[in-house]
Amino acid sequence: MEHQDSRPRVTHLSLQVVTSEKGNGNSLSLSNKYGDKSDIITELKKQLHLAGPLVVVSFLQFSLQMISLMFVGHLGQVPLASASLAASFAGVTGFSLMLGMGGALETFCGQAYGAEMYHMLGVYTQRAMIIFTLMGIPVSILWAFTGKILALLKQDSQISAGAGLYARWLIPSIFPYSLLQCQVRFLQAQKNTMPLVISTGATTLCHALVCWTLIFKFGLGNKGAALSNGISYWLNVLVLALYIKFSPTCQKTWKSFSKEAMKNFYAFLRLAVPSAFMLCLEFWSYEFLVLMSAFLPNPKLETSMMSISTRVSNELGSGKPHTAQLAVRVVLFLGVVGGLLTGLIAVAVRNVWGHIYTNDKELVKYLASVMPILAASNFIDSIQGVLSGCARGCGWQKTAAFICLGAYYFVGLPTAIILTFFLHFGGKGLWIGIIGAVTLQTTLLLLITLRTNWELEATKARERVGGSSAILS
Repeated sequence: MEHQDSRPRVTHLSLQVVTSEKGNGNSLSLSNKYGDKSDIITELKKQLHLAGPLVVVSFLQFSLQMISLMFVGHLGQVPLASASLAASFAGVTGFSLMLGMGGALETFCGQAYGAEMYHMLGVYTQRAMIIFTLMGIPVSILWAFTGKILALLKQDSQISAGAGLYARWLIPSIFPYSLLQCQVRFLQAQKNTMPLVISTGATTLCHALVCWTLIFKFGLGNKGAALSNGISYWLNVLVLALYIKFSPTCQKTWKSFSKEAMKNFYAFLRLAVPSAFMLCLEFWSYEFLVLMSAFLPNPKLETSMMSISTRVSNELGSGKPHTAQLAVRVVLFLGVVGGLLTGLIAVAVRNVWGHIYTNDKELVKYLASVMPILAASNFIDSIQGVLSGCARGCGWQKTAAFICLGAYYFVGLPTAIILTFFLHFGGKGLWIGIIGAVTLQTTLLLLITLRTNWELEATKARERVGGSSAILS
């Protein structure tokens, strides 16, 4: 798995960036005049080379908990509803927090690598590992009281009890999950993605076996499904740790543990906190739908149904604003194509999805009826995901967090509540409200991206990385 520096060396990009003042702010007029299509094709290949493996890694990491729920679903509707509610609660209070804060490493590590300050990648990653591990302690305590918290929120008593049990056995997974996010960002910033694909793929295969063994062979039921997540995450962390430690591809970026990692927590948190909110505000709104679904006439059915930016930062850090701009345009195209294909597949096999999770015919039929709405949501969200990655790569986390707050909590959730409980759309109303939110979020992020002054962003990136290095020296 030898890895070579694949940072682009684009020499002829005739991108004219003209900034003119209009009204109270600056507007950006972009005129792209490419002598030929070679630059676009080159960039497209680089995007696919990086994005392809990362898509696989993200899907496989996400699939661990989905595999657990698939096995639990065959234990009955109540176990599935309990595990789904617990997974949602854990996602809201723990997993999304770690995943979101990990976005700060996309900015720090990506721009440091682009600026060829390789030793800083290890320092940033070690610092993040320390912070994430400390944060795992209060999260674990919170998960221990999941059942009581859900009962206070007036959730179904039987489902709340089962969810509490599932969440307690999920506690061992929060620590390896947080470390895994750091490792993924560390390797992702270097475009060294194949080790991630191999380790995550092997872990996923092992997870299915471990999950089946604990649930059915040892008779642990829901407890076994939750515990299997922790075992699989630790296995993935161990494999990647050995690779990072001994692989020659990481010699420049990972030294022995540095004392500098213990310093300057505030600078990291200053970017990590808005980065977390940027993701969590969106994630929480989705999981809030799961909680609201428990108040619908058939809570077991509804709750079960509801369960079911490296390139930019590298180019800014290396002082290549025009290449970063081209990267954004190419990846937007890929996002549209990918979202469209995913949506079409989801609709085409809408009568099959439910059978993967459960044998309940009513639930399978209901999920099939909701799938076209989910496909529309997924298409828009795929574009939003690209734009959010651009925001993380540029360090726009605060702006993106405010956009997310307004879109989801002032538009999406109120709309979902009105459609569901006042206009009686049922579970479909919840998803229609979210579609409205993600559409607004995508539109605002797109406008900001199109008006971006990439020369200025490249300057900010160099100042950010240079400032962090100066503090450490």
